[in-house]
Amino acid sequence: MAMTALTEATFEQTLTGNDIVLVDWWASWCGPCRAFAPVFEAAAEQHDDIVFAKVDTEAEQRLAAMAGIMSIPTLMVFREGVLVFSQPGALPAAALADLIGQVRALDMDQVHGAVAAQSATSSQAPAKITQRSVAEIPPVPVRSRRRRWSQRTARQATGSCGRRLIGES
Repeated sequence: MAMTALTEATFEQTLTGNDIVLVDWWASWCGPCRAFAPVFEAAAEQHDDIVFAKVDTEAEQRLAAMAGIMSIPTLMVFREGVLVFSQPGALPAAALADLIGQVRALDMDQVHGAVAAQSATSSQAPAKITQRSVAEIPPVPVRSRRRRWSQRTARQATGSCGRRLIGES
């Protein structure tokens, strides 16, 4: 499947209208983002049933702020509209392939049950990215994101041990 560019207008519809969606949050000035792009594109060519989407954080600053993007690249994976994985840093091809396998193997009845239980015990409804809520968030200054990104580059460029899917025991 070809890459999909997501915007504020298409984000929620893409997540709810597809079974598995991988979202790469990136910017053109980001070296690790450019290094991860070929890995992401190769995975997209291998998995026709999965939506591989990219969000340019420079063009979609309000959407990035709503999603809580603090450093790039950040990879988010949604399954049946539920965020099941989110991690900053570029993944090598083998780790991305393993992640896709884990997402496919998830028991979504169990995940939906865990989300419902969390919502029932929480006094606040889970955050959902919508047009209305995005409009309430002011744009994040580019300079502050770059500073935060550069402070974390050494830590995140190498990836992170202990990756864990949300909802996984």
